[in-house]
Amino acid sequence: MVRVRDLVGMPELGLRPVVGTELLDRPVTRLYGTELPDPARYLSGGELVLSGLLWHRADGDCERFVSSLAGAGVAALAASPPEADDLPAALVEACERHGVPLLAVPVDLSFATITERVVLELAAERVGDAGAQLGRHRRLLTVVAEGGGLSELVEAGAAELGTPCWVLSCAGHVVAGPDLPGAAALVREFLVAERLPRVVRGVTLLPVTARGGGRLTAWILVVSGDRADDEAAVELASLVGVERARVVQGRRIENRAAGPLLRQVLAGGDAAARIADVGWDPDAPLRVVAASASDGPVELVAALLEEALAAVTAGFLLTTVEDEVYALAPSGPWVERVRSALRTAEPGLGTTRVLVGISSPAGHGGLRGAAEEASHARRLAERRLREGGLGERRLGEGGLGARRLGERRLGEERRGERQRAERGRGERRAGRTCVVAGEEIALHHLLLAGVPEDLRGSLRRRLLGPVLDYDAAHGSDLVGTLRVFLDCSGSWTAAAARLHVHVNTLRYRVGRVEDLLGADLSNFAERVDLYLALQAG
Repeated sequence: MVRVRDLVGMPELGLRPVVGTELLDRPVTRLYGTELPDPARYLSGGELVLSGLLWHRADGDCERFVSSLAGAGVAALAASPPEADDLPAALVEACERHGVPLLAVPVDLSFATITERVVLELAAERVGDAGAQLGRHRRLLTVVAEGGGLSELVEAGAAELGTPCWVLSCAGHVVAGPDLPGAAALVREFLVAERLPRVVRGVTLLPVTARGGGRLTAWILVVSGDRADDEAAVELASLVGVERARVVQGRRIENRAAGPLLRQVLAGGDAAARIADVGWDPDAPLRVVAASASDGPVELVAALLEEALAAVTAGFLLTTVEDEVYALAPSGPWVERVRSALRTAEPGLGTTRVLVGISSPAGHGGLRGAAEEASHARRLAERRLREGGLGERRLGEGGLGARRLGERRLGEERRGERQRAERGRGERRAGRTCVVAGEEIALHHLLLAGVPEDLRGSLRRRLLGPVLDYDAAHGSDLVGTLRVFLDCSGSWTAAAARLHVHVNTLRYRVGRVEDLLGADLSNFAERVDLYLALQAG
């Protein structure tokens, strides 16, 4: 990099600093000669400005000229008066006031000589930069060609850039690089950015997109500092993309066994042999995972689930069957981590709701049951989203949207599936994401799932009819009071606190319910009947 100090140090030029000796480390990007009184429109910053001061008529002209140079961010002003006089005092004062280095040009030195010498220096610098770029490119390509892997590539890129680097997935997983606190927050910044690269929180976020994928399925190259315009950072992001394609291809090869295995699991066949073929212990507990989306392509769901699982478990199989994504993985303490990983993708999902279900651990003999359990969990999560009033702009991670894959896909079964989905009820959960694992499905949900819809409605009406009619006629919510009272296991204090009413008010409302129904809510059996009636609607 050519600096003003380098030019001052060239004896053949004889440039003498007059003002701004502490500013001589400014880089020089080009030369510009001018005799205009205000040349600002022709300056872009970093110029060594040459002037014979032909514009100078009065002291006020110096202020106008120098302020235009300072506003443009020039590197320095090299000036030579038309006569053998000293530089105007007003010019010296203006340069000092505006922080513009002023160099005095010897009267016997032509501007052509200065131009030739500086141009040669700038040309040599550009050749050196090109050589450095070529060397960097070769070194990084060597890492890729020799199969060093993503971690080695990122490490080599960090060395070339002289600053730490990381690769993140949009599930918040650090794919390569050291630990990165706040990775999930950086992913959210990436997903909502209007344009990329983006500099935020002291780092630069560069996209590493997959072929045919959008931002949600991208990886993110994180480079410390402001590197939005750094060609080396952009080149590293491109090479990370090459490594990502290699990783994706490797996963596809590993998952070739997933389709037949999962189809056999869902069909209820003996999958032990196939499980052994993929290198897993056929007697070890496994979990079935499945996902679907309210709208949007199934490829997006597959990519999100794959990244989330890759972040939390080393071995899993994943495949797409029609409009749903299925996965099989060894059981482990990763359910909550999958929920956390998927939540980071929320800002970029828009109106799409992704429902994910995770079964309880099951041996290979019970995998079909695990798939059905996860399917019920997904429907339960969907119901929770609706009842929680979360709206259409919500991401729900809930259960396995498993449709039967055999010959029994009849219209009647479809109606039954919808009815059973309506029966699933769960209390509202905080946050925008709702994951339901198989262990969370309450027994009364399973009991009610086997009752026809018309019978459930009749049961609800028979037990709650007088209260329903009273609420309709008076605009009250005694049914809601009853629900909260039973949810609180008959605790007057807890129920009153949840309803934000005095305990005496609650006692009056519950007494009104008992009068209307002819019931005794201190009787456990009657409480159970009424609770099931509430859940049946």
